[in-house]
Amino acid sequence: METRKLGSSGLEVSAIGFGCMGLSFGYSPQVTKAESIELIRKAFELGVNFFDTAEAYGPFVNEELVGEALAPIRDQVVIATKFGFERGLSDLGMNSKPENIRAVADSALKRLKTDRIDLFYQHRVDTSVPIDDVAGTIKELVHEGKVKFFGLSEAGIATIRRAHAVHPVAAIQSEYSLWWREPEKELLPTLKELGIGFVPFSPLGKGFLTGAISETTTFDKTDFRNIVPRFSEENRKANQIVVDKLAEFARKKNATPAQVSLAWILAQESWIVPIPGTTKLHRLEENLKAEQLKLTPADLEEIDRSFSGLEIQGARYPKHLLERVGK
Repeated sequence: METRKLGSSGLEVSAIGFGCMGLSFGYSPQVTKAESIELIRKAFELGVNFFDTAEAYGPFVNEELVGEALAPIRDQVVIATKFGFERGLSDLGMNSKPENIRAVADSALKRLKTDRIDLFYQHRVDTSVPIDDVAGTIKELVHEGKVKFFGLSEAGIATIRRAHAVHPVAAIQSEYSLWWREPEKELLPTLKELGIGFVPFSPLGKGFLTGAISETTTFDKTDFRNIVPRFSEENRKANQIVVDKLAEFARKKNATPAQVSLAWILAQESWIVPIPGTTKLHRLEENLKAEQLKLTPADLEEIDRSFSGLEIQGARYPKHLLERVGK
């Protein structure tokens, strides 16, 4: 697989990464630990060297899983993890106090079975702690060799600029896909200006853009999508036109809707690296083949025309979680 540089940071990763969250958190039913480890290692064999986790995924179990899976190949991969929630539990709110950042870093190093965190994201902005203090703490951890690169997740433009002025931000992680293009307005131009890479999560719309979900799909009671307005039965029915249009275009390219979705993201900028996740080997193989699907300027224009008049129904987060983004 080709590699990409995340902005001007010097951090080079596979063009498509692997989002590990769903292996143990957020979506159900989960796969076994052994199956998860096998899938992560298979992703590496297929060319992925960029793996994303967080203390909050579990909490803690996802980092432990990733650490065990990647231990034999540690020096050949890039591991991203995150800090920022009280005791790793998102329900308890944010905690980006310097002492907590340090504690999370030390604990994550043990769980990941490593001596450094390649990319350490603030999971959500903690408005009670100045971002200057957060960036300053990361700067110290970089100096100490515990962290290599600094990232922010779902941060607002002003916060990104302030953080970047204290210590270079290598990457911003946020949602981006054919059914959530908000980052194009302000975020992407800002990242281009500052030389910061972009790591879109949910590039397949939390599974919706694959075409595997319909209005009749029933999610497990523990599945996060049950509380996402965009995934109500009514909104899934209304948004089916997105998948229909994707499928129509994909047939012309002899590809799948998921592959077109990922190829479209890859075609936007050379410093964008999506991190789709899956629990299934055949979906992993399908997703990674998207890197070989090169969309032409005419293809991109056709997609834009096809989607320009669509109004996606439903918010991407419930209200209490929307309040945490863009700070």
